[in-house]
Amino acid sequence: MKASERFETRRLILRRPRLEDAEAVFSRYASDSDVTRFLGWARHESLDATRAFLQFSDAEWARWPAGPYLVESREDGCLLGGTGFGFETAYRASTGYVFAKDSWGKGYATEALHAVVEIARDIGLIRLYALCHLENLPSWRVLEKCGFTREGVLRRHSQFPNLRPDEPADVLCYALILG
Repeated sequence: MKASERFETRRLILRRPRLEDAEAVFSRYASDSDVTRFLGWARHESLDATRAFLQFSDAEWARWPAGPYLVESREDGCLLGGTGFGFETAYRASTGYVFAKDSWGKGYATEALHAVVEIARDIGLIRLYALCHLENLPSWRVLEKCGFTREGVLRRHSQFPNLRPDEPADVLCYALILG
């Protein structure tokens, strides 16, 4: 079953990214070193990197029931950030979220993650999980507010190219079992 390419919450619109979103994605969050600090992908240094992400997004949507989503304000259409799915199998996917600095502390990540969980249920996912850098306390809180359980620490598991690009770091693994 394919997920809807557009999903609305009380304050947000989650929608499938388009190539014409490149400049907004780049300028709002993908090129910001503070925003990308704890992410598993390198900060975008050019629009070409953002376009490559958008092409990757299209490939994910073609291959799987869903993929990345952009998050916009319902009130004014402003791009706030991104979220979505990274599928490993038809029943297991990872998730995450990234928001522009001026969107921090407003509950948008929690609201967007609740939407992702609802979409996950709709498409029949059994396991939805997220990995989180040990120092990213705000992200832990979002995951816990959304019902994810901390399963443990994965030692020397993930690279954070915007922190120490050549050194795998410990991460927290959070999961939500849906089925």
